[in-house]
Amino acid sequence: MERLNKLYMQNCYIIQENEKLRKKAQLLNQENQQLRSELNQKLSSKGKQKGNAASTSLPDLNLNLSTSAQNASSSTNS
Repeated sequence: MERLNKLYMQNCYIIQENEKLRKKAQLLNQENQQLRSELNQKLSSKGKQKGNAASTSLPDLNLNLSTSAQNASSSTNS
């Protein structure tokens, strides 16, 4: 019974830490999106100043991140 209680407490701690990390990842993702948006705006304004007709945008790295996270979660659930 004592071992079961210890495992339960460890599990609760891991769940709490996981939630903290999830929130931190969300904040970092929001910051990343904001910085990417600002960078795209700066790049596009520089391109317009030079008369450059080519679109200057950065690829969305979160697309690969979200599919990787989905694949990782589905493999851990199996």
